Amino acid sequence: DYKGQKLAEQIFQGIILVCAIIGFIYGYITQQFGRTIYIFMAGFALSCLLTLPPWPMYRRNPLKWLPVQESGTEEKKPADRKPKRHAKS
Repeated sequence: DYKGQKLAEQIFQGIILVCAIIGFIYGYITQQFGRTIYIFMAGFALSCLLTLPPWPMYRRNPLKWLPVQESGTEEKKPADRKPKRHAKS
């Protein structure tokens, strides 16, 4: 559902943003760029774990689909056809 997709996107972006900021600050303090990348990768893995599986919190508002219709390969009966209107001259 669309609300669940929006929630998953917000959670994903929030975790990535927070981990990027924390990783940057920690990497700046320790002068190790690798630690920044590790923290960012850990945030990415956590956000994937929380948002990619179809958790029930993302499926609270299911979409209502149209019912399946029969294929239209059969010819319509003459009674089912609408009469054609001829253009006036």
